[in-house]
Amino acid sequence: MDPLSLELYVLKEKFAICRLDPKEAIPRWAREPADFYSITRTREELSIVCPEYSIPADVQAERGWKALKIQEPLPLSLIGVLASLLKPLSGAGISVFTLSTYDTDYILVKDEKLAQTLNLLGSICRIP
Repeated sequence: MDPLSLELYVLKEKFAICRLDPKEAIPRWAREPADFYSITRTREELSIVCPEYSIPADVQAERGWKALKIQEPLPLSLIGVLASLLKPLSGAGISVFTLSTYDTDYILVKDEKLAQTLNLLGSICRIP
């Protein structure tokens, strides 16, 4: 799939990326209704990405992220889509946090880098 045929949509909320102990139960605040959140548990950590307004102040979190969603469902066999979007961001020194679902990919960038990100990616894909 050609990046020029992709459409990116900016989610309205600001997000935070939280790190909890891997043995902790998934907190209630992480399961509140939201258009987007992600919970991943590994042997080393419990990682939660959710709207920053949901997170208590005492939770270890990196706040102030905006999420861009690739609108179209992407076949799992597709190669290089995320790499084609991340390359210009990397070249501009923009840090990203990515998440993938069965259907699509999400790119999170710090809020203060959103305008620069949209400018860079707007030249290779559609951003309504």
